[in-house]
Amino acid sequence: MEELRPREVWDRLRSTPAAALIDVRSRPEWTFVGLPDLQSIDRPLVLVEWRQYPEMTINHGFVDEVRGALGTSRPDTIFFLCRSGSRSRDAAHHFEEVAAGTDHPVRCFNVLEGFEGDIDADGHRGTLNGWKQSGLPWKQS
Repeated sequence: MEELRPREVWDRLRSTPAAALIDVRSRPEWTFVGLPDLQSIDRPLVLVEWRQYPEMTINHGFVDEVRGALGTSRPDTIFFLCRSGSRSRDAAHHFEEVAAGTDHPVRCFNVLEGFEGDIDADGHRGTLNGWKQSGLPWKQS
């Protein structure tokens, strides 16, 4: 599985008609930290927890939930995003394994650095890298 930095993902989302972004973080993260905003490029943002809050156990219905959220759109390229790139790597790997056995294989990518980025010297996220720090569109509720 390939891994790309947020700016590379944004460029590919813009140039690949059959592409989607799956945000695998938890509901509290979506609500309180923010979400990528893909309105300007007319791409779907799918929200499906890979690890379910509050226990953070693996969501065994993940693949079915992603497919359900995508509906009739069947992207051939999917980018997976979490806070830092760790959960999304696991989710992308799992999705890719399951999709490989279907009539519609999907190319899966992990978004390195995630939405908030790596931890800086002061123990904070959101200052070094990641989707938000890269200046990419995002919104907060």
